[in-house]
Amino acid sequence: MKNRLLSKRIQNISFSQTLAMSSKARELKNKGEDIINLSVGEPNFSPPYFVLNAAKKAIDEGYHYYTPVSGYLELREIICKKFYRDNGLKYFPSQIVISTGGKQSIMNVLLSLLDKNDEVIIPSPYWVSYYQMVKLCEATPVIIPTTITNNFKIHKKQLEEAITQKTKLFIFNTPCNPTGSVYSYKELKDLVEILKKHPKVIILSDEIYEHICYSEKHTSIAVFPDIHHRVITLNGLSKAFSMTGWRIGYIGAPEWIARSCDKIQGQMTSCANSIAQRAAISALKASPIEIEYMIKEFKKRRNLVLDMIKEIPGIKTNKPNGAFYIFPKVSDLFGKKFYGRIIHNSEDLSSFLLDKAKVATVSGSSFGNDECLRISYASTEDKIIEAFTRIKKVLN
Repeated sequence: MKNRLLSKRIQNISFSQTLAMSSKARELKNKGEDIINLSVGEPNFSPPYFVLNAAKKAIDEGYHYYTPVSGYLELREIICKKFYRDNGLKYFPSQIVISTGGKQSIMNVLLSLLDKNDEVIIPSPYWVSYYQMVKLCEATPVIIPTTITNNFKIHKKQLEEAITQKTKLFIFNTPCNPTGSVYSYKELKDLVEILKKHPKVIILSDEIYEHICYSEKHTSIAVFPDIHHRVITLNGLSKAFSMTGWRIGYIGAPEWIARSCDKIQGQMTSCANSIAQRAAISALKASPIEIEYMIKEFKKRRNLVLDMIKEIPGIKTNKPNGAFYIFPKVSDLFGKKFYGRIIHNSEDLSSFLLDKAKVATVSGSSFGNDECLRISYASTEDKIIEAFTRIKKVLN
């Protein structure tokens, strides 16, 4: 009876598998289990000192009240300067909307644009919430599959074949969660050649990991003038500034979309947290040089993981150039028996590693590719070494 009272909309989506696995890992840890959690995309650093000081100062100065729905004007002005400094993009404060995390920013955009049965193109593997958010809007996800052999990147022919008369939106993520793939300027230019032909398709570019790049410099797809007026550039402070719990995300968008997001947000959450917004001013004023120590550490951990994973039979990986995840191909283990358990798919393997190795990972099926497993290295070096030592032991 209870299920019948729930809306079809809510029954049509799933729980976040990354949050579910992280929750399960916490529960086991609270029961005394020695769990190493490599399931969640959460840096283990503290936010930079100047961000913490700005938050303390904001409390002392009395920033305890509602802000404008789209955020403090001063913060929106700083975001415009940040976009120009780091990405070569020109936005005005009226084109900026600050929200309670990147998730709300995305949901604002989807609710602004999507009607029932509109099609949304999403390259796979994809961040878990894109797919479910599109379904929540009663639109249709159209998935473009990729493989490890091409570093999980789509090519322009795939994009062209996916676009139909019903296509409303293309959701794009570089550096990518879960694969760590980073699209080059040339690769983006090829995709733009296709998007130019379809002026009704809006592009949502998720750039939350922009600073976490190890070789090629991040390029925003909105730098291409032919499509700039159709691109919504999404960013936030969770990853690069290790401010996951502060919940600050933002978009730079065509003004008509920004106004719509402001309207939706005004009816849902009003403004983002006032103290976190004041801290965000300090974060985004700072040069990216201030957070280079985190990026260097992530790169060191990535290299450590790549070295250790070579020693585990049945697991293959490419070399990710951004974010802080690896997305190894584990399908060679399917059908094999370990400790009396047959591994049928990525969910079985993730469950097995949690039970036997006490290491939390996330199944690739949650990201649209059941052949793989997502493993985060946003943890300490000691925990990474111990986790992969355990994984190697149980899979041998």
